[in-house]
Amino acid sequence: MAFNGMKRWAVGAVAATALMAGSGLGFMSQAFAADKVLKFVSWQKDERGVGDWWASIIKEFEAKHPGVKIEWTKVERGAFADTMTTLFAGGTPPDIVHLASFEFQKFADNGWLADLDPFIKKSKLDLNNWAGQEKCKWDGETVCIMMLYYGGIMAYNEDMLKKAGVSVPKNWDEFIEVVRKTTKDTNGDGIMDQFGTGHETKGGGGQYLAEMISYLLDAKASFTDAKGNVTIDTPQMVEGLRRWKTVVKENLTPRDLSAGEVRQLFADGRIAIRIDGPWLYPIIEKAKPEVRPNLKLAAPPFNPPLGGTSNVLGIASEVSPENQQLAWDFIAIATSDQFQSTFATLASSTPPSPRADVTEAKKTTPHFDLLIETQKAAAKAGVDRIPVGLEIQFNEFAKMIKEESERMIIEDLDPAQVAKTMQAKAEAMK
Repeated sequence: MAFNGMKRWAVGAVAATALMAGSGLGFMSQAFAADKVLKFVSWQKDERGVGDWWASIIKEFEAKHPGVKIEWTKVERGAFADTMTTLFAGGTPPDIVHLASFEFQKFADNGWLADLDPFIKKSKLDLNNWAGQEKCKWDGETVCIMMLYYGGIMAYNEDMLKKAGVSVPKNWDEFIEVVRKTTKDTNGDGIMDQFGTGHETKGGGGQYLAEMISYLLDAKASFTDAKGNVTIDTPQMVEGLRRWKTVVKENLTPRDLSAGEVRQLFADGRIAIRIDGPWLYPIIEKAKPEVRPNLKLAAPPFNPPLGGTSNVLGIASEVSPENQQLAWDFIAIATSDQFQSTFATLASSTPPSPRADVTEAKKTTPHFDLLIETQKAAAKAGVDRIPVGLEIQFNEFAKMIKEESERMIIEDLDPAQVAKTMQAKAEAMK
């Protein structure tokens, strides 16, 4: 890292350490002096389902390690990366490292994450066919364990499709026909108030990229190849961008809404099709009584389906060998067959372990087979929104993709021209 970068991080660390001292984030307080304490920081502490799962792991760990306590601290998702950066830069990292899958790369690049290969070998943890695990390699070392790799699902309003005289789409051509025919001005005021599909176009670059990526993948486009070479200026990417431009410019999706607002519009019966992750289902369950019976689930009409990595566990490289071993014991519990199975039931989502028993999850989540099907299809195709070779620059890259895509739509630019611009700007980032 350049000296200026280190200087900025050091200044930020000093300022934020002072802030955390008064906000409950000053770890290893005097009250724990007599006991061994492992620090664990997460944004998921209060999340229904997955938060309960983490709590069950902590309970199991503490039962197996008398005298050792897990100090579990909640930090909001929006402030999480900055807070973790401050902790590491200030020399007070958490022992058990929880990070989003799109942010661990910077920590690994700084040497802040321990090499897990010796722990994996010693414990004989079998990571074969562990969904998304290949993304946890950095400079030839395993620096994390993937804790969630999801597959996308398609939710649709059966009544809307029937009234429009169309069937559930199974490919791009059928999809674009359905969304065009279900986009309507229902009250005659000249303004579209029912949409064929719904995408967030208001949020940050990462979310914008996640919304458009299905169209790119189905056109067989990719931002980079397996070696990290930028591959944007291709006929496949031009076609994918053309599809995205068609959906947004023809107002087949509402504009300038957050992902939460789009999901709510679907639940309210104003969007015909929404392609999303497993978290869409709880919103469907809370739909209006007159709408809920019409909301169905199916495999996405795109191949490969939407999918991607979510979050990872690692170990701080700067903590003591004893704490590293204890942190690995925590990871060993989280990755065990028993707790991978309970992840399926508590979080209502697909565990990355191929050995997890999802029998109970299938009983409580009626579409669980669909989640597994799309997860496996996405994982087999290596789907992820983070391009190989641009991991460190991902935020900058995603912002650029959003800006150029928006310019394409607003200025009605040729997708071929836009692909060339994106190619040049992406290459300049490397």
